[in-house]
Amino acid sequence: MNPENSIAISARGLTMKFGSLVAVNNVDLDIPAGTIYGFLGPNGSGKSTTIRMLCGLLTPSSGKATVMGMDTRKESEALKQKIGYMTQRFSLYEDLTVRENLRFISEVYALPRAKRKLRIEQLVEDFDLIQQLNQRAGTLSGGQKQRLALAAAILHEPQILFLDEPTSAVDPQNRRDFWETLFELADKGTTILVSTHYMDEAARCHSLAILDEGNKVADGSPRQLGENISAHVFEVVAENPNKARLSLVDEKAITSITQLGVRLRILIPKEVNGALQMIETTLKNADVIAKVEQVFPDLEDIFVAVTQSHRKAMAS
Repeated sequence: MNPENSIAISARGLTMKFGSLVAVNNVDLDIPAGTIYGFLGPNGSGKSTTIRMLCGLLTPSSGKATVMGMDTRKESEALKQKIGYMTQRFSLYEDLTVRENLRFISEVYALPRAKRKLRIEQLVEDFDLIQQLNQRAGTLSGGQKQRLALAAAILHEPQILFLDEPTSAVDPQNRRDFWETLFELADKGTTILVSTHYMDEAARCHSLAILDEGNKVADGSPRQLGENISAHVFEVVAENPNKARLSLVDEKAITSITQLGVRLRILIPKEVNGALQMIETTLKNADVIAKVEQVFPDLEDIFVAVTQSHRKAMAS
C-alpha cells in the first residue's frame, strides 16, 4: 500500500438515473492510491454503473468524480488511455489468438513498437499463457480467459485498474490465483477497484463500500465495518441446530438468524440488554443443548446488518 495514502479516486454526490430509475444515488468515495478497494453488493446494487462512471464510460446525471486528478466528465477520453478496465463478460476477440488479441490491445494503447513484443512476452509468461499463444481466445478455458483479460487490461501498465465482477465464471483455485496477482499489482503501486458479490473476496480488500439499491450504506476496512455495525453477533453451536433455530425464530429482538451447518449466526441490536442470556434462556426452555458465544461480525453479518438498517431508515 502507498505509505502516503494519496487519493487516487474521489467522487462527490455521484448519481446516475435512467429515466425514473435511480441506479446510483449520491455516492461519495475517497480511494487511496496503491490499495485494493471493493464494491460489495448484489446484482442491481449499482456496482457496475458506478465503475462505468469512474471509467468515463457513462456521464453522471449529477455529481462529479476525479481519477488520478482527471475529471471523468471533461477528460474521459484521455482517462481511458491511462486506466485498465476488465468487464465481467469476456470482451476480447474470440476468433483471434492470444497473441493477436494482445498485439491489438498494444496498438489501441499506442505502446511504442519496440516495447510491444517484450511486454507481451512478459505477460504471457507471468500469466502462464505461453502454451496458448497461438490458440483462439474463444477456445480457452474460463481461467485462461480470465488471465488473458487481466493481461490485456494491464498491458499498458495503468496506474488504476477497474475490475467488474472479474471472478464470476472461474473455479475457486483460479479465483485464489487471481487475487494473488492483484496483491502483487497493489504492492507495486497499482490502485485497484474491484466489484464482487462474494463475501470472501470482499474480505480480501484493504477497504470496501457496501452498496444497496444504488446507495453506499457503509464503507471502511473489514475490521472497521465490523466494529461499527449496530448489532451484536452471537454464534450458537447446537446438537440440533434446526430445533435451536425454531426455538429462537419468534424472539422479537432477533433481526436475523442464519444456519451454517451445526452453527447459527444471530444478529441482535446493540441496544438490547442481556442478549446473550436471553438466547441461552430461550434455548434452555426449549430443551436445546447448545453453546452460545458473542463473536466478531464477518462480512455476511455486516452486509445483513447495514442493509437492514438502511432499508428500515428508508421505510420510516
